[in-house]
Amino acid sequence: MPTTPNITIIHPDLGIGGAERLIIDVALALQSRGHKVTIYTSHRDPSHCFEEARDGTLDVRVRGNTIFPAHVGGRLYVLMAILRQLHLTKAVLSELHEASTNNENKESTPDEIFIVDQVPACVPFLKTLGARNGSTKAQQRILFYCHFPDQLLSRRDEGAQLVRLAKGLYRYPFDWFEGWAMSASDKVVANSRFTRGVIQRVLGAEKVGDLSVVYPCVDVDVAAGETEGELWGGKKILLSVNRFERKKDLALAIRAYHGLGAEKRRGTRLVVAGGYDNRVQENVQYHRELDELATGLGLQTATSKTVVSALSIPDSIDVLFLLSVPTAFRDTLLQQAKLLLYTPINEHFGIVPVEAMRAGVPVLASNTGGPLETIVEGETGWLRDAKVDADWTAVMDKVLYGMDQADLDRMSVVAKKRVEREFSLTAMGEKLDGEIAEMLSTDRRPFHGFQQILGLLALVGGVLALVVALLLRIR
Repeated sequence: MPTTPNITIIHPDLGIGGAERLIIDVALALQSRGHKVTIYTSHRDPSHCFEEARDGTLDVRVRGNTIFPAHVGGRLYVLMAILRQLHLTKAVLSELHEASTNNENKESTPDEIFIVDQVPACVPFLKTLGARNGSTKAQQRILFYCHFPDQLLSRRDEGAQLVRLAKGLYRYPFDWFEGWAMSASDKVVANSRFTRGVIQRVLGAEKVGDLSVVYPCVDVDVAAGETEGELWGGKKILLSVNRFERKKDLALAIRAYHGLGAEKRRGTRLVVAGGYDNRVQENVQYHRELDELATGLGLQTATSKTVVSALSIPDSIDVLFLLSVPTAFRDTLLQQAKLLLYTPINEHFGIVPVEAMRAGVPVLASNTGGPLETIVEGETGWLRDAKVDADWTAVMDKVLYGMDQADLDRMSVVAKKRVEREFSLTAMGEKLDGEIAEMLSTDRRPFHGFQQILGLLALVGGVLALVVALLLRIR
């Protein structure tokens, strides 16, 4: 009987966010199907990660975090991410080699599947150096799970013209490297059809091959937490769950909520909850900007970092900011929310709408990106133009005052069934197992040669020298 392949997952930072939730769910889905799963990461803060990453549910190993910082003076994030991952990869290969050497039964060595996401820098190294030494039959395959091309996430339109030029020169080799490194994968999968189209357009079909879509998932078997009575005396909750980042456009939720008017806001509360990290300057700045926006509109606000303080805020508060809300309390919020507001434009997938539908909560989202694939208009929620605040206000008004409970209950049932069918851990596990079986049944994808790394390193060194010289002159 063939041995179930081992799964080694490489992820840069196990914080709290959509990418982190996805990789945790990938591990859970494959572990539930009998795979031995190990997650390697360069950073995990036990006080700022999902429970499964710290409570022993998953085997999480922190490596490669002793030489390179996450950034240098708020700059060089992409370079440091690559260097940290390569340092991490060295530890991964060393531990796998040691395990293989200590395995007395070489014939029963299981196949090794590497699953890499976000940063593909390690893929060429795994491809070239990661063969299971001492094993005569074990195979190795690499699956890259692409959330979105990194080069499209980089901001290049900030600062003076010379600074933008320096940024462009700095990013050029990394943009090339992203596609080249990804091409070393035996299989590339995307998190949505939207993302698949972007990857093919930006990186080229010859680099990524035949792209499959593996949707992120939620655990539909998770028992709903018990809540002692209604939150805040039964206020009608409009909920936004997202990281405190400008690209998430949380300001839209505040403006649309303000549009209801004082009378219709009575007895309601907008709760803006999500990932917040004091280490991330944008999180700190954007939270302050959102608070200033709300107070400038005449809304009363409060900010809570703990559940206890959140539950004790005054009744007069219109907008409550919850920073890094614990999973259990987030689930409670979802159970009692009337509507989830999902504001990002062209979100690559968006797991939060799926989590809301699992709880039976209708979703109002931007009519772009991943929500087009998860939300069924009028059945599980609504899709509206994120640039038209009034359209969002109208849906809020409809849910709060224009629908009877029977209509809301019907939507709740349809939403739950859709999640069970399309976005469950079981569905993701089956899809990933199918991708793994396909990789193992076919030859490895050809790779264009590790020697190109030397040319890349020389190019990066030259560009960095130029960028540093320009930045020094600017200062």
